[in-house]
Parts: sequence; C-alpha cells; structure tokens
Amino acid sequence: MIKKSMLYIHGFNSSPLSTKAQLTKQYLQDQQIAIDFHCPQLRNNPKQAIEQLEQILQSKPDHQWCLMGSSLGGYFSTYLAEKYQLKAVLINPAVRPFELLVDYLGEQENPYTHEVYQVTEQHMIDLKMQSQEKISKKHYMVMVQTGDEVLDYQQAVEKYQHCQLIVQAGGDHSFINYHRMLPAIMTFLELH
Repeated sequence: MIKKSMLYIHGFNSSPLSTKAQLTKQYLQDQQIAIDFHCPQLRNNPKQAIEQLEQILQSKPDHQWCLMGSSLGGYFSTYLAEKYQLKAVLINPAVRPFELLVDYLGEQENPYTHEVYQVTEQHMIDLKMQSQEKISKKHYMVMVQTGDEVLDYQQAVEKYQHCQLIVQAGGDHSFINYHRMLPAIMTFLELH
C-alpha cells in the first residue's frame, strides 16, 4: 500500500496555527484519512522557504505527496507541483507576489510567532525566479473568492483557467466557509 503525505503551505506572515491549516488537519483526523500531515513554520526568506519545503518532500521519497497552499503558499505549491509533478489545491493563491510584496519591504512582524524580520529586494528577485509560467492543468484545483481584499482573484482565474477552478462570489482572503470545501478537496486529491 502506498503511503501518503500532505504538505500544507501557509501564506505570508502566517503559520501552521492558521485557521485553514488547523481545519484541514482536524478534517483529516475526523475522517480518519490515512495520511501524514506536514505544515511547517516557513522561513521568511523565499529561497530558504522553498529549500525547506523540498527537504520535507525529499525526506519521504517513498510517499505519494500532495500539496495544499494558501496565498503565498499557493505560489510555492505551484513551483513544487511543477518540479515534482504533484497534485495541488490552491486557496486564494498569489500569482505575482514579487509585485505585491514590494509594499512590505522593510521590517515585518509575524502576528502568529511575533518574529521580527526584514523583507528585502532580494526576496522579490528570488520570488520572481520561482515563477512558473507554464503549468500542467491536471495538477491543480484552484479556489478563489471574488471578495479577496488582498489579492486580485482575476490573476488566479487567468493563470489557472484550464485547471479545476472554483470561483465563489464574495468572501475574502481567508476564504469564508473554507471547511465546506474540504470534501471536494479530498475528492480532488483522491484522499478518502
């Protein structure tokens, strides 16, 4: 029997304690889905974050991996899904974070961990280098809400238009009623 693992990748200034990460973990437990759940506290440097995530994937080469990513985590998930040919569920994913995060250059504090760190120009360069222009449409289920106040949902609709795409009117960046999507997510990831 193939062992399965899920890598859940949180967003910018977030953590494994985020609501969606916790709801996902709880759902897997409640439904008794046999899968190893991984949701690390990401490093603040995008290059180091990708290295950290790749080390996790490579730590269990005999496992069948799937990815979930929210916001910036969706951007990282796209990079990893293409590199390792994995299925990924993206929730309000960032499409061009190297443009958006320019507004956050300088000192930041993670509201979950209270870690203070610097967002630098080099981070924007590293993020741009992680961009995946050509994507495999069968790899992705993409969920966006039109009321997202942080990201322009239309960027994700355009980029992932040939994938399994769910566009919900209203909502916000946190993805309102995310828990209701978990059964459909597990169906897409073939986790029952």
